[in-house]
Amino acid sequence: MSAYKYISKAWKNPRKSYVRDMMRQVAERWRKEPAISRIDAPTRIDRARRFGYKAKQGFIVVRVRLRKGGARKIRPASGRRQRALGVKKFTRGKSLKQIAQERAAKRYPNMLPLNSYWTWEDGKHKWFEVVMVDPDHPGVRSDRDLTLPAKI
Repeated sequence: MSAYKYISKAWKNPRKSYVRDMMRQVAERWRKEPAISRIDAPTRIDRARRFGYKAKQGFIVVRVRLRKGGARKIRPASGRRQRALGVKKFTRGKSLKQIAQERAAKRYPNMLPLNSYWTWEDGKHKWFEVVMVDPDHPGVRSDRDLTLPAKI
């Protein structure tokens, strides 16, 4: 088996592999970082490569931290109070993964998100890493293997 196969096998079941202990320590540091931060190298190199990441200019990886749980709506402040206010127990219309991609695209407007993958979660947060590419970079334009997505 290749190294990527061993890495993906460890990430498929983090509780039974080295990943759980490693990520618990790393998550302590991630909680103190900004919600959207650019990172030098992907945490899960196997997933990043599967989604088109290459370690060359024009490609970046962005880690996005999101709050877990359902959506919340603002409680009506004035007027008639409905019997069912419709404040709690809302299911989001989008997945957290899609929200992470949109936030990363908003932070880096010249980049296009290729895809994203789950990295870790605790009781309060979920982290995703978004693989992004600069469509105007000469190194990316000359890459024949890469198919660029449509803009969000």
